[in-house]
Amino acid sequence: MRRHEQIAVRERTAAAMLDMTPAEFRRLVDGGHLPPPKSIGGLPRWETSTLRRIISGEAADDGDFET
Repeated sequence: MRRHEQIAVRERTAAAMLDMTPAEFRRLVDGGHLPPPKSIGGLPRWETSTLRRIISGEAADDGDFET
């Protein structure tokens, strides 16, 4: 069976992508250091492409992510 690439993930998966606990991840989101989630059908999801750009340095953390 072909595996699909995830383009948006829930908080627990987003935190795991950055090797963080969900609580650590939420603190950084609440502090504006990580972007807030997008709402998809009322469900909060983070775009994996954005998380990858942050970790690679392409998206700088200037504390500019709005919560």
